Amino acid sequence: MTDSKFKRTKFACYSAYFTMSSVFCLPPLLFVTFREMYGISWTLLGTLVLTNFCTQLAVDLIFTVFSKKFNIQWVVKIMPLITSLGLLIYALFPMFFPDIAYVGLLIGTVIFSVSAGLSEVLLSPLIAAIPSDNPQRDMSMLHSLYAFGVFSVVVIGTLFIKLIGAEYWMYLTMFFAALPIIAAVLFMLSPMSDMSPSESTTVVTKTKTRTIGIALCVGCIFFGSCAENAMSNWISGYMEAQLHIDKALGDILGVAMFAILLGITRISYAKWGKNISKMLLIGMIGSSICYLIAGLSAHVVPAFIACVLTGVFTAMLWPGTLIMMEEKVPGVGVASYALMAAGGDLGASVAPQLIGIVADHSSLQTGMLVSAIFPILGVILLIVAIRFFKTKSAETTSI
Repeated sequence: MTDSKFKRTKFACYSAYFTMSSVFCLPPLLFVTFREMYGISWTLLGTLVLTNFCTQLAVDLIFTVFSKKFNIQWVVKIMPLITSLGLLIYALFPMFFPDIAYVGLLIGTVIFSVSAGLSEVLLSPLIAAIPSDNPQRDMSMLHSLYAFGVFSVVVIGTLFIKLIGAEYWMYLTMFFAALPIIAAVLFMLSPMSDMSPSESTTVVTKTKTRTIGIALCVGCIFFGSCAENAMSNWISGYMEAQLHIDKALGDILGVAMFAILLGITRISYAKWGKNISKMLLIGMIGSSICYLIAGLSAHVVPAFIACVLTGVFTAMLWPGTLIMMEEKVPGVGVASYALMAAGGDLGASVAPQLIGIVADHSSLQTGMLVSAIFPILGVILLIVAIRFFKTKSAETTSI
């Protein structure tokens, strides 16, 4: 099949990744509402976030070990419908059973988190497997759609709550539950490319090199995810508690601007970017500086700018590491992408949790300062990875 025959498949992937953003950023927008309407404690609300990431991590690990046991094409096609089902239960259960609303929220979270885990495991290798003149552009474009989805959810959700009322949150959730159906229809009507790794003699005879390469990439995506998600999860609270900015304004100026810069940077790389290793190194160094400024600055303006600019520097740390793995490691397949997703999800769990722990004992600003350790360690590991791949490339060329 030619590349033109996969255009609908690409659009389906982009649509699915765009709508997946509601799974991650809609629930936190509603936590205060859940506490006020149903009397759910902060601890239980935090457990929903933990459940989200733990479920995704479990899916990642299952596909790492048992990817060949699944009908990948069938799973991809029903994946958006699982998202819709989870969001519908999340919205409708509290409407009919308000006394045990938390049960519905928990069940819905588990279901749409399964779909979120599947999307991270399957959409990237599906895009990578589609014949393309510029696979880096396609991968970067895929991940930029998630960022623009976050922007859309934050803006629509904030305006809905402000203008219509938080007590009608379930209708907002049902709206976002309807969107993945578009992706499901597109997948049903689209051809699927083969996502199996190409097993060459080089791959088989250099298993150790391949294993070390994937391990380095997993470490890099872990630190990159830490750098991105520590800020994306706490920028709203940081601006409200530390910078004393109104929550609605902070969500629009902070969360939405962070997301839009994330998306613009990914699209810019898709159009003009070439050297992914250099881009990753700049991203890690820039993220370190931003966290240090946010953690040390005594003034609102530089702290605000540092928080928002983190979106620029962290933009390519997740998709860029996937691109680096595709370029440098031969024969990667679904299992490799699942392992990478596991590393990313672990980072998305560890870093925000660390900020929360530090904030409880000190302040959010101190939490930001401590979080600088993730991109700093990422710089060190990335340098090691770049040297490793350069050495192995030279050895292969000499052979």
